[in-house]
Amino acid sequence: MPVRRSTFARSFRRLTAATAAALTAVASLTVITAAPAAAAAKDPVVIATGMTAGPIFEPAYWPLRDRLRAAGYTVDIFTMPDYGMGDIHANAANLAAFVDGVRARTGAAKVDLIGHSMGGLVSRDYVKNLGGAAKVDSLIMLGTPNYGTTLASIGSFFWNCIGIVGCDQMAIGSDYLNALNAGDDTIGSVRYTAISTINDELVIPYWNVFLANDGNISNVTVQGQCWLRFVGHLGLIYDGAVADGIQDALRGAPVRLNCWAW
Repeated sequence: MPVRRSTFARSFRRLTAATAAALTAVASLTVITAAPAAAAAKDPVVIATGMTAGPIFEPAYWPLRDRLRAAGYTVDIFTMPDYGMGDIHANAANLAAFVDGVRARTGAAKVDLIGHSMGGLVSRDYVKNLGGAAKVDSLIMLGTPNYGTTLASIGSFFWNCIGIVGCDQMAIGSDYLNALNAGDDTIGSVRYTAISTINDELVIPYWNVFLANDGNISNVTVQGQCWLRFVGHLGLIYDGAVADGIQDALRGAPVRLNCWAW
């Protein structure tokens, strides 16, 4: 009888140990399976506004800012203190100081830039000439007259831009644009995206938004993907399909506009 109790005890201990080991393994597996993958940190986003959109018109860009904030981005808006009337390069220097402030506040090494209209030229100038290439991951331009517009030729309508320096600089073939476009259109490892619309009433021709395709630029026309969509120059900052494409570009993904987004 003692022998039988001893055998039973040994068997019970073995069963208990095996059960405990199995439960431990299951628990470990559960912990491993349940642990979420770490989400990639998102760069802070700086929206550089267009000409005439100085500090008091910043609210015009709040809808785009709020869309991106809802997607999990930290977003700040840079407005030109002279409303874009002065030298674009001087405003690029203002943008440089603004970006440094955002980086210091957030602790981020780099930012992503979204430039609307003249804001894209200010951003390109900052990246090319003021050290921005080391501080910017991606530059997304919306309706930016990278190769000028006949309307600066607000020239044609308003007597050669009536002495407005920023307007003169956006004219096709201006000294400013010739210098900005000399050499490589895209600088360093910055990812470039240019989004245009055939309905642009200010950038004429609309394809002057595009940069030379050297493999580091994605040139997108809204109607090339959403052919029935009517989007004007200002509409580029309000349109849902464009906002969807901006988020693709921020992720470094191919720009695929959601034509049903509003």
